[in-house]
This record gives sequence, structure tokens and C-alpha cells, in this order.
Amino acid sequence: MLFILLTALTALLFCIDLSVGSVSIPLREVWAALTGGECPAATAKIIINIRLIKAIVALLAGAALSVSGLQMQTLFRNPLAGPYVLGISSGASLGVALVMLTGIGSSLGVAGAAWIGAGAVLLIIGAIGHRIKDIMVILILGMMFSSGVSAIVQILQYISREDALKSFVIWTMGSLGDVTGSQLLILIPAVLAGLLLAVVAIKPLNMLLFGEEYAVTMGLDIRRCRTILFVSTTLLAGTVTAFCGPIGFIGLAMPHITRMLFGNSDHRVLVPGTVLTGASILIVCDIISKLFTLPINAITALLGIPIVVWIVLRNK
Repeated sequence: MLFILLTALTALLFCIDLSVGSVSIPLREVWAALTGGECPAATAKIIINIRLIKAIVALLAGAALSVSGLQMQTLFRNPLAGPYVLGISSGASLGVALVMLTGIGSSLGVAGAAWIGAGAVLLIIGAIGHRIKDIMVILILGMMFSSGVSAIVQILQYISREDALKSFVIWTMGSLGDVTGSQLLILIPAVLAGLLLAVVAIKPLNMLLFGEEYAVTMGLDIRRCRTILFVSTTLLAGTVTAFCGPIGFIGLAMPHITRMLFGNSDHRVLVPGTVLTGASILIVCDIISKLFTLPINAITALLGIPIVVWIVLRNK
């Protein structure tokens, strides 16, 4: 019943997102435009060519970031782990900084540079993880590496031109509206591939709830499991960051909301549940950002910070 309600809520919010904007469009006209019914040509053009792409991006980004956050929290056994804990966001930021602030690799484009930066960080962390057994050491090294990359980005910001710096700062605020139709054809398969790997990893994730030592005694190939989770997280969080910029707090907060709603720690429930809660909440954030003309990262932070504070206080 809860899955049905969440699915219906997500579908309703999706339609509301299509109706909200600089020009308000009634829901009946939104439905007519989507189903090929009678509606003004200008209205159909606004919905199909502009708002539909942005709403689909919000749906995919919310699901992707939430599932990647769930995977990282289970893998590291840390309730405050998120999709960017491995330095994926920092790697993407470095790629974008090189393009925007220095012009290096400008032929790749912002999205391409961000994806390559995120992938490069994954390769380094993956190589380290292949040699190190303790998952907490990988977490610490990932955070240190992320800080080092962020320092390089700050140096590039300091020496860059004012107009380039402004463009980069705007990118760091996140945006769901910069994805084109051709880019969407890349975003959808990448996110679906990441979600498919997350489904494959459901059983290993359930075993990891009891710790890596227990999982190994039950026959889990821990290195293979880590590789699957790292690749899945990079496809999900790395791709979203490449096309939408770093969107914070969704991946950190949504897994906890899903656990509260379902009262369950089984990933057979949590993975699809997190897809729905993440998608619906990011669509809500998109609606609010359009109503008040605010960057999406500001909205996700204002909604996510109270949840993080509650998590910290509950876990003392």
C-alpha cells in the first residue's frame, strides 16, 4: 500500500512540476499536452520541449542520488555517508574547473569533463580499495583525497578571471534545467545502468548490514561487491553531478526517510522505496525553486539539514 501511495504521489508531483513555472499552466492542459489532446500550441511546446525534460531530470537525479547514498551508508556502516563520500563530487568539480577556469579540455564540454573527473577519482579509490581490506581506511582516504582535490579547485578559482569564476560558482549551485534532449539520451541509460547494479547488489548489501567479517564468512566476495557498489555510485552520482552540478543532501537524507517510512532495513524494500522518496522529494525541491527562483542546492540544503541534525542527535 505504501509503495502504491508513493508511486501515485510521485506521479502527481511530476504533473504539478510541469504546471508550475514563469507561466502557470492548468493540470488539465498539462495532461492534454502529454496525451496528445487539445491544448494551445504554445502550451504544448512549453511542456514538451522545456518542462518535461527538466521534470524527467529531477525524477532521475532524485532516484540516482538517493540510491547511491543508501549504498554508501550500508557499505561504510555510517549513517552520515552520502553519494559524494568517495570524492566523486570533488573529481567532477575539478574537471569542470579545468574547463571553465583554465580552458583545458574545453572540447569535452562541462558534462564530459565532470564525468571524466568523477571517473578518475573512482579509479584511484578503486585501486586503493583493491589493496586495502578495512573499509573505514578507504573512507578516510576518500575524504582526504576529496579535500586535496577541493584545494586544487580553490587555487584555480583564486587565479581565474571574474567572469569564469562566476560561471563556475553558478555551476556549483546545481541546476536541473541545463540538460538538453540529446544529453538526456546519455543521462537515462547511465542512471538505469547504475540502478540495475544497485538491484544486483541488494543481497550483498543485506549481508553487509552485519559487517564485512560476517559477510565474508557467508561467502561474499568483498572486493567484487565493493567494485559493483563503486561503479554503481559513480554511474548514479557521477552522471547526475556531470549534468546537473553537485546537488547536496538528497543522497544523505532520503535513505533515512525511507527507513522511517517503511520501518525496514531490508534492501529489497529500501532500494525501490528510496527511488520513489528521492524522486518525489527532488521534484518538490524543483517546484519550490521555480516558485521562488532559487538555486536547487539552496532548497535541498534547507530541507536536508534538519534531517541530518536529527540523525546526529538520535545517534548521540
